[in-house]
Amino acid sequence: MSPLPSAVSTGPVAREGYGDVVRRLSAAQKSGKGAPAYSRYVNRWLGRRLAAVAYLAGLRPNQVTLVSAALSFSAIAVLGLMPVSWWSGLLVALGLVLGYALDAADGQLARLRGGGSVSGEWLDHMIDCVKISALHLAVAVSLFRFTDLDVAWLLLPLAYAVVGAVSFFGQILNEQLRRNAGVEKPAGPDVVPASLVRSLAKIPLDYGVLCLVFVLLGWTPGFVAAYGLMFVAATGYLVLAWAAWFGSMRAIDAAVRR
Repeated sequence: MSPLPSAVSTGPVAREGYGDVVRRLSAAQKSGKGAPAYSRYVNRWLGRRLAAVAYLAGLRPNQVTLVSAALSFSAIAVLGLMPVSWWSGLLVALGLVLGYALDAADGQLARLRGGGSVSGEWLDHMIDCVKISALHLAVAVSLFRFTDLDVAWLLLPLAYAVVGAVSFFGQILNEQLRRNAGVEKPAGPDVVPASLVRSLAKIPLDYGVLCLVFVLLGWTPGFVAAYGLMFVAATGYLVLAWAAWFGSMRAIDAAVRR
């Protein structure tokens, strides 16, 4: 009987480099059709590179989610506790921008590792929900403590907190109800048919742009004006989305009754 063949040595396996991981991530992106321009063209670009770093460091998606939360909530704490200045505004904007980029990175990292988890999706959405409300409440605290604005202006961030929370809940609820009904196309107002144009039109609604608005924090009139415009745009979009979402839910009802 001849001896069993020995294993053939192929040499050390080449370690995957940063550029290789980024290229793999670029090929595994989910569709960005209709996403606001900053989120689509800037935040995903940043998130892809942070996801590559996290992958090479051996981090898991939930760990990236927690780092994102730590940065975002640190920025929110600075907003509510530090007197308004150019420096505090830059710190807030930087923390929010990096936190948002890592929020994109955790999902990309999950896809790179073979898919996400239900617990990971739950954690991500819960942190987003708290972040959206806490950010606007911190604006109210900052305006009250560190500016000479009339207290009536506090209604602006309080109303923005409501709009942000309702918009987030409506989006998640629509996705879940559509998923349960077996409808894959996401619900939402399709006001402009062209994807690029729609992305650009949604810039005033983009959370990433809202993060950048805090660069103006040290200039109270400019910050309030930019923040107020973002609020008006977000409110207008919610009104349109509410009608479109309800119409899509009624269409699902009609299809189920057939």
